[in-house]
Amino acid sequence: MPKYPSATIIEHFADLKDPRIERTKRHPLINILTIALCAAVAGADTWVDIELFGKSKRWWFAKFLDLSNGIPSHDTFGRVFARLDAEQFQRCFINWVQAVCEVLDGQVVAFDGKTLRRSHNRTIGKDAIHMVSAWATENQLVLGQIKVDDKSNEITAIPALIDLLELSGCIVTIDAIGCQKEIAKTIVDQDGDYVLALKANQGTLYTDAQTLFEDARAIGYEDCDYHRTVEKGHGRIEIRECWTTADPEYLAALYKPEQWAKLQTVTMVRAERRIGEKREIKERYYISSLPGNAKQLLNAVRGHWHIENRLHWVLDVTFREDDSRIRTGNAAQNMAILRHMALNLLKQEQSTKCSIRGKRLKAGWDEEYLTRVLCGH
Repeated sequence: MPKYPSATIIEHFADLKDPRIERTKRHPLINILTIALCAAVAGADTWVDIELFGKSKRWWFAKFLDLSNGIPSHDTFGRVFARLDAEQFQRCFINWVQAVCEVLDGQVVAFDGKTLRRSHNRTIGKDAIHMVSAWATENQLVLGQIKVDDKSNEITAIPALIDLLELSGCIVTIDAIGCQKEIAKTIVDQDGDYVLALKANQGTLYTDAQTLFEDARAIGYEDCDYHRTVEKGHGRIEIRECWTTADPEYLAALYKPEQWAKLQTVTMVRAERRIGEKREIKERYYISSLPGNAKQLLNAVRGHWHIENRLHWVLDVTFREDDSRIRTGNAAQNMAILRHMALNLLKQEQSTKCSIRGKRLKAGWDEEYLTRVLCGH
């Protein structure tokens, strides 16, 4: 007998508390979760879509769910996900990911935030929610996510998410907003390494790194490790050069380097883009707990941007996340987690070589393929 999706969900989401009072439970919570997840995998982006998918596939769901009260209405899906404890749902998600995938030593895990643009409700003064996600670049998986508190920012959300994850042996990359001493310490305390971007608005540390490499350039970068890559395609050439140094004298020139946990290197990456006669050059600076290996550090910096084009872009374009008007209660946050679950499952299914959009279509058409995606084989 095949292992249907409900078995997988029961295994990892059994502790999720049903927010409804007993007399209103016409449909088991497992039904609501299973149908919603299957529908999200198969292309449904709204509660109405999810209800329609459930009714269209009722005969299939009836093989492994108790549908004595039929398929829940779109209002039921909306109410349950609006009231579902988002933090508990998130913890179940993280436990599920940790159970089904192994994050390899040395893998880059990128942290970055994304605003769900239409999750605001101006009528009641509710701002759009902002989620911080952790993306394993090699596994191509969302490892976890956390909502930024309404009166806070990513600086407080990032360490909270780090504490929820297993990051031993990983290289954590974060944009300049995450270049904070406490965040660096949190990563190191988990036996991970960090590569943190610097920006001009950080003042002294950025200026010190800039001056350091100006001095290094003047003597031919003799104390720096160097790596260079060249990529061609779509009418453009991209050249990336990386210089990094672990020389104690250079590090001592930074502002209070001893305050940064396990700080070993400072890095400069120069990116040049050529399109015809047009050239654009940008220089960026980083601090890291890694040793001074320019190739490794350049790979980590480049890997960080995968979270933009392999997670955020896919969520916006394929899952239409920025168009979603789901906003009541915890619904926007819980729906974001549901999209992450669906994307993880679609990314891990390798038998069909096509886009995520193509996989979603195929899952909607082919129940055998949908079962394979949901069960991870």
